[in-house]
Amino acid sequence: MASLTLHRVFVYGTLKRGEPNHHVMTNTENGTAKFVGEGKTTESWPLVIASKYNIPFLLHCKGKGQRVLGEVHEIDDKMKAFLDDFEGHPNFYERDRINIEFLTERTGLESGYVPSVGEVIQCETYWLKKFKPHMLEKQFLENYDAKGPHNLPYVERYARHLEHATYNVITDVRQS
Repeated sequence: MASLTLHRVFVYGTLKRGEPNHHVMTNTENGTAKFVGEGKTTESWPLVIASKYNIPFLLHCKGKGQRVLGEVHEIDDKMKAFLDDFEGHPNFYERDRINIEFLTERTGLESGYVPSVGEVIQCETYWLKKFKPHMLEKQFLENYDAKGPHNLPYVERYARHLEHATYNVITDVRQS
């Protein structure tokens, strides 16, 4: 039986539509995810690309960076558990709340509640809270695009050396 509890999640990187890992959001074996609309953080945060795999990270350092563009999805408990595992919560990324300004016009075709344009809603997102200081010297992005002008192509998980991938990402970006 599917979960009746829905959670709002703000995705800003490879989980967005058209990005390399969006397929996990549409795979019903992982749970249910429904695109609600686009949003932007109400405060500035540093969104950077780092590690040898060119992974986007939202650094938990309020006031630095830019207001970040992303997507709001409603997910069920099963998808939330899947994403926690996928993102390495709580040992790597940490899931926590964030305020998002909703940017999408209502079309009248959605079922359920859809926020109004400009409405501030609370979502959960995956942060990198423990990071090396040098990450704040990287270019801050407003909007992540794996094929963007930054010339830092995302390295798909299947292309990484599996035995060392997690260790290398953690040691590249996390503080001890």
